[in-house]
Amino acid sequence: MANFSKSNVPQFSVDVYQNEYLPEGGREVNAVVTVTATGGGTIGSAVAAPHLYSPGEGPSAAVVLMVDCSGSMDYPPTKMRNARDATAAAIDTLRDGVRFAVVAGTHLAREVYPGDGRLAVAGPDTREQAKQALRKLGAGGGTAIGTWLRRADRLLASADVAIRHGILLTDGRNEHESPEDLKAALDACAGRFTCDARGVGTDWEVKEVTGIASALLGTADIVADPAGLAADFTRMMETAMGKEVADVSLRLWTPAGATVRFVKQVAPTVEELTDRRTEAGPRAGDYPLGSWGDESRDYHLCVEVPPAAVGREMLAARVSLVIPHPEKGVQNLGAQGLVRAVWTDDLAASTSINPQVAHYTGQAELADVIQKGLDLRKAGDRDGATAKLGRAVQLARASGNADTAKLLAKVVDVVDAATGTVRLKAKVEEADEMTLETRSTKTVRVKK
Repeated sequence: MANFSKSNVPQFSVDVYQNEYLPEGGREVNAVVTVTATGGGTIGSAVAAPHLYSPGEGPSAAVVLMVDCSGSMDYPPTKMRNARDATAAAIDTLRDGVRFAVVAGTHLAREVYPGDGRLAVAGPDTREQAKQALRKLGAGGGTAIGTWLRRADRLLASADVAIRHGILLTDGRNEHESPEDLKAALDACAGRFTCDARGVGTDWEVKEVTGIASALLGTADIVADPAGLAADFTRMMETAMGKEVADVSLRLWTPAGATVRFVKQVAPTVEELTDRRTEAGPRAGDYPLGSWGDESRDYHLCVEVPPAAVGREMLAARVSLVIPHPEKGVQNLGAQGLVRAVWTDDLAASTSINPQVAHYTGQAELADVIQKGLDLRKAGDRDGATAKLGRAVQLARASGNADTAKLLAKVVDVVDAATGTVRLKAKVEEADEMTLETRSTKTVRVKK
């Protein structure tokens, strides 16, 4: 086990990349904000997150694993066996002392281990008991994912811990509850725990799985071959065990007369945050960033400011990081970034686009045109799909997003990547199309 002493309490830093110059009367200010958490030492303007936990103690955490046990998991029978093995591998990856539970999901949610609404404490004995319980899991019944999430929420809420996390596996569509029921469950769970979601095989609905991960600030992915589940679950749990600070929010203050047009995460994935704002006092709002370990993420902010004359300058926005505090209500993590606006008659300065802003604007468009292109392809609009996916190939090439380019090449024949000239393939493997759709929001970072 790692020793989480005071020397390696997470440190947070904020860096702002922008072109602050606007033409006379210009109003739109764009900036890319990089938030970085490091496990120890001070890097740049990094500031430690104090009082998160006592020196010498690890961050307290609880995890609930939700395993699809619907009837379709028996086709082929190896799928259920792979799911059991993957869950066992994830349990082996738990740190000693972490609370955990396993839920079997069908049209109901059944606690497999430890049961009775409790969480077990990870250790050699409980890990072995959980794996023994997993061996009895069989397939049968329907799929109602909202009930799984609500059961996980009740279990996680019973633990007095900092990090609450879920891992959800499904192989089919959510056919035994309405979309409204699932949305209500996600709304109820949002902000209470984070959740990674995985679809195994090719009979599940991409937008359902990615929607779950998006609402609960987790990751989504496809495991087309069930044999790959154990490795994927192990990586997911290792990442979950690396989380050290929960419920981080980006606090954005803007001056009188300014309007926030959007806030979105742009790396490692594109995630719209604008509508998740909660008010935080005069002209300030908080945007949820989820749980953090040793990592770095990028956010694109766009603020509209009142127009001004040449020579004027103003603070367009102030960015800081906050977390809930049991006594203070909210604790500021100390790291801060400033977004400026300076009006100039220098045409070269005011028309220059910051490289980071340009890069991530392209990455956000890339994710958007892939989704639209695939939707048009499914709807039978071949011309529209060709145009959108051709633009995606062009953007992937221009930004150096080689992984997305490879996925696109399984759906279209690339004639000329630079101009986005493509032809739709006559036959596309369902797993390839679902992989492209599921991973369409993954971005590459700009070289700074």
